[in-house]
Amino acid sequence: MFRAAIRNVHLVWIILLRFALVPQAGCRSADAGSCHEVKIAYMMRQIGPVELVPERPGTGEPLRVCLHTGPSCCTSKMEDSYMAAVRSEMQHKLRSYSFELKYLIDGHRKAYQETFESLVSFTSNLTCTLFDSAYSALASDCRPAVFKLFSEIRRHLSGEANSSLNNAVRQFYNDLFPLVYRRLLNPGIGHMSAISHSSFSTTRDDCLRMTQQDVNPFGPHPRLLMNSLSLALRPGRALSRLLRLAGEVVNSTEKVTLSRECGRGLVKMQYCSHCRGLTLIRPCTGLCINVTRGCLVGVSELGASWGSLVVLLQRVAATLATSSNHNSMELALLAVRNHVNDAILHAQLHGPRITATVEKVCGPQEPGPVVTDARSSQLHAATRATLLASNKSAATQHPSPHHRLQPQPQRSFPLKGSRGDKSRSLKKLSREFEISIQRYQWFLSELPEMLCESEMEVEQHTCWSGEDVVESYAGRVVGSTLKGQKENPEISTRHTDPALKEVKQRLEQLTQELLVDLGWASKKRGRGEEEDGGSTQTDGGSGDDCDDEDGCEASGEESGDDSSSGRSPEVKDVAPPPPRRPVSPVQHSPPQVAIHGSAHKSTFELLTVVIPLLLTLSSWEPR
Repeated sequence: MFRAAIRNVHLVWIILLRFALVPQAGCRSADAGSCHEVKIAYMMRQIGPVELVPERPGTGEPLRVCLHTGPSCCTSKMEDSYMAAVRSEMQHKLRSYSFELKYLIDGHRKAYQETFESLVSFTSNLTCTLFDSAYSALASDCRPAVFKLFSEIRRHLSGEANSSLNNAVRQFYNDLFPLVYRRLLNPGIGHMSAISHSSFSTTRDDCLRMTQQDVNPFGPHPRLLMNSLSLALRPGRALSRLLRLAGEVVNSTEKVTLSRECGRGLVKMQYCSHCRGLTLIRPCTGLCINVTRGCLVGVSELGASWGSLVVLLQRVAATLATSSNHNSMELALLAVRNHVNDAILHAQLHGPRITATVEKVCGPQEPGPVVTDARSSQLHAATRATLLASNKSAATQHPSPHHRLQPQPQRSFPLKGSRGDKSRSLKKLSREFEISIQRYQWFLSELPEMLCESEMEVEQHTCWSGEDVVESYAGRVVGSTLKGQKENPEISTRHTDPALKEVKQRLEQLTQELLVDLGWASKKRGRGEEEDGGSTQTDGGSGDDCDDEDGCEASGEESGDDSSSGRSPEVKDVAPPPPRRPVSPVQHSPPQVAIHGSAHKSTFELLTVVIPLLLTLSSWEPR
């Protein structure tokens, strides 16, 4: 009897629970006669004025999206509010998911620019010390030309489209030649009175600039500087351009235009269930993927081009992170001082020939009223002493690129920050970025799935199909491409956002252009061959983890060979530098920064021949 009573009690409870749960299991709370839960959800999500929500479900409302034969808690004005809400929510989700990527790109772009700025500023000041110490007669007038040259180098590294290293170097030597000609080659007529100097010197300098290419006073050194900077700064410039475009791509995805069909699909997925009083049920996985892929088909079309951009970013970062290429940029900039010094020495050694040629083209130099002041005499004396000292040193010692003018042997330059310096070196920064950006190679391709992660059902046996409560989504899940979206059962997509089309074209164009510019692909090669060659290049570049901080030597040697290796056909006729022992560049003072190709054996062999002629001509200089 007791067991029978317990069974009856259990049966009663089961019947009561079933009647209590039938409305929720059947998901027909709107039919129960109240829209209270819908009003609460409408108010909590701040969709619109809560007065738009009716107290009880009604019929006969002209709904356009959430069509339902039975009673509904939605009105046409609520549908308009839902349409605006889903657009705002989608934009917010896109910004949230791309925030980390945008922060990564912007942060590293600023970090790279600060690193480049620091290096360019240091090497600019280092080059100016050459004139302050060795060519004091040129110091005040050459400083603006030096700053202008490095300003163009800075613009080139930042990725400016209208920057040209060759034009900057050519303009620098054009401005340098009149000063060298008047102050060093013919110092007696280089300092005239202020009255006659303004008009006559300007005309004379213009003639010197125009004849500079024909006279060739600096020999091969301007071309060597162009080749060295062009090769060494190429990865840094490519990285700046890629980071700028990557930031624009992320911004364009955040501001993607959502079509009306997309808005209708989002409302159907997220809020049509509210019209039935079902505010907690989640959309089916297939429904969410179809709707988000239809809305973001333009973003998904960028997936392949974006992946190629990320791979190229990794390769460029790996190139900057390896020891040889890392030192190549720094040493190439530091070697500008040596290239300029070699060019001036070349002009001094060929002074008589240059003067004779200039007088034939521009006419003889008129001495005019020479102003004899203390400063002018000191400048002439310093110039002559410098030249004679270099001639004497070259005559008594074996010719070597290391025997240069050494005005400040005590001060050394840091290629990298000290251990206590908080700033990151170029190598460490590139390694960090290479690892971080790798995670976002498929970001745009997988963005629809990531957006659906928060909407997918969790431990639920039923889901919302867009029209009713079902156990599983019965529609077909289509691909994310524009071709696949033609069969999307939820959204009709005919075309993509024109702005995203333009971004895609720019991505493909810049990627191909930089692959060719960096020498990693040719214009005639196919895309598959470029990717195969690129993977090999990346593996080879990122595998070299040796740098100066790890105690490796010969890194500067490799960089020196790279910066003037003679890849350009123009430098095939230049004699190679004499062999020497690899030395860590940190151990040298500024004047001793030596890059292969910055000094040539033929120049020093010519010293021993020209010395007697120079000593004879020195007695003819006006005093």
